[in-house]
Amino acid sequence: MPFLRKLTRHARVPINAFEEAGTQADGRLVRLAMGPFRPYLVTHPDHVQHVLVANQRNYVREGMFWDPLAPLLGEGILSDGESWSESRRILQPLFTAKYVNALAERMAEIIDELIEETVVPGQPFDVARGVSAIVHPTIVRLFFGAKISVADINRLVPAYDVAVTAKAIRLVMPFVPDRFPLPGDQPFKHAIETIDDVVYPRIKQARAQRQVGDDVVSRLCRAREDDFTAEGDRRIRDDLVAMHGASTETSATALTWAWPVLQAYPEVAAKVQEEIDRVVGDDRVSTAHLPGLLYLRQFVNELLRLYPPGWILPRMAVETDVVDGVTIEAGSTVLLSPYLTHRLPRFWDRPLTFDPERFAPVGESRRHRYAYWPFGAGPHVCLGQHLFMMEAPLLIAGILRRYRPVVHHDGPVLPRLASSLRPAAGLRMTLVPR
Repeated sequence: MPFLRKLTRHARVPINAFEEAGTQADGRLVRLAMGPFRPYLVTHPDHVQHVLVANQRNYVREGMFWDPLAPLLGEGILSDGESWSESRRILQPLFTAKYVNALAERMAEIIDELIEETVVPGQPFDVARGVSAIVHPTIVRLFFGAKISVADINRLVPAYDVAVTAKAIRLVMPFVPDRFPLPGDQPFKHAIETIDDVVYPRIKQARAQRQVGDDVVSRLCRAREDDFTAEGDRRIRDDLVAMHGASTETSATALTWAWPVLQAYPEVAAKVQEEIDRVVGDDRVSTAHLPGLLYLRQFVNELLRLYPPGWILPRMAVETDVVDGVTIEAGSTVLLSPYLTHRLPRFWDRPLTFDPERFAPVGESRRHRYAYWPFGAGPHVCLGQHLFMMEAPLLIAGILRRYRPVVHHDGPVLPRLASSLRPAAGLRMTLVPR
């Protein structure tokens, strides 16, 4: 499939070129002609299952996308092999349903406090920054205790933002060698330096004091207490950065889309608001309200269908493989994308229409298991999915019980090219007291 022409035609919104290719492929496994780079596009749920589950050991997180981000991601939970297995063993207990449920009420209290602290009623603000100002401190207070200060958070948030957006151009130009600089390379380098300047001192302090506790820093240091080398510190750093990024960056990105969607679909917004008013009323939102917020949960699921934060997930084939009769040569890149799978007409009725009702319990039981995979699939499925599905309704309901959101944007909000699916920069909103 010729792809460079599509990229040229959609130069302002390159993601639209991928969407056009996905629609044209209609679930077939095709190869995108991008000059010397020719990745396979994988969108059909059966093919997704093969790559991420049935033969997942053959498809590793290397090559396009992963190599440029290696200075950020390191070799921990977002890598492969022994490093991944060890990191997952250490971090997984922090994300079990039982552990997250134990923290849930504290999370509800923190979110409510941060809404009170950060929202200035009637004053326009940047949506992405506003959501991050709630999501990041919530996760830090829950998992990091006092190990990361407010000042550290204020340095980390913009650094993460730059790190996941600065390398975007290499997503569509992966054939350009690293020795040739591209726009974004220097900002990315500075962002990594900022992240390391915050993280490494926290590690050294925890190591020196042999701190105990259930916070992430203490857990990671205890897990590697026999390795006080620079390599040991680096492994802790990689796990810490990956954990923080996985639990904040994706949540903040997904929740940024909630507000333009609510404005674009007033009938959906009215149902969400009615349910919150009926279930929560004038109370502070708590975990006791979550079972009654059924439509809001469906809204969040549909939000993740059309706007999954991890919109593209490349893999590299270690050995030659055959997928549905198509030979995938060893060393080839395959591009998987929940963003595209979630928009296939053969699996989704009116795929571009935002409709939470499609996630009513009856509809979910008839769906192909891998037609919907916003958190990934297989052994590498996102650890933080239960955390997000608890956090998202608490934050949305916490805001909507107090305020009426007004997004200052005419027309559809378009995604911008980044490693996570972000709305166009500069999206602003005002929260009007109800």
